[in-house]
Amino acid sequence: MSHPNAALTPRHRLIVGRLVVDEGWPISEVAARFQVSWPTVKRWADRYRAGQSMPDRSSRPHRSPNKTDAKTAKRCIQLRLRLREGPVQLACRLGIAPSTVHRILTDAHLNRLSHVDRATGEPVRRYEHDHPGAMLHVDVKKLGQHPRWRRLALRRPTTRREEPRRDPGQAQEQVPGPVDG
Repeated sequence: MSHPNAALTPRHRLIVGRLVVDEGWPISEVAARFQVSWPTVKRWADRYRAGQSMPDRSSRPHRSPNKTDAKTAKRCIQLRLRLREGPVQLACRLGIAPSTVHRILTDAHLNRLSHVDRATGEPVRRYEHDHPGAMLHVDVKKLGQHPRWRRLALRRPTTRREEPRRDPGQAQEQVPGPVDG
C-alpha cells in the first residue's frame, strides 16, 4: 500500500497509464507533469497495457524452493518439547543451522523456554484477544461484617456497653469489580 504523500498513488498510476497508452502522450512529458522519472512512468504504462492492477504488489516471493520441510520442523518442535534444549544444541542434532532452528521455534511460539511449562513440557496456553475488553472477568470482593450502627455515622454510642452485639450469622457485603482479562 502506498503512503498518502506518494508521488503516484494507485489513482494517479491509472491516469499515467491512460495518458501514455490511450491518449498517446510521450513518456517524458507525462514524467515531467507528474514529477517522476521516465522509468517509473514506463513501468506503470506497461502494467496498464498488460491489464494488471495499479496498487503495489506484494514483495513476498511466489515460491520458496529452499524452505525447511514440514518433517524437519515437526522433529525440531518435538525435540524442543522433550529435551528443552536451545537452538544450537537442536541444530547439532538435526544437522541444520541454528538460525533455522530459531526461526522454526519462533514460528511455533517456542523460542523461549518460558513459553514451555517446566512440569509437563507442553506449551503454555494463554488467553489472547484482539482488543482490550474482549474478555471481561468479574471478581467479587468480600468486605467484612458491617453492623448497622457502623453505617450510621450520625448516631454513635458513647460507651462501650451501648454498642450492639455482633451477630455471627450476619451476611458479608460483597462488591463486584470487573477486571479486563
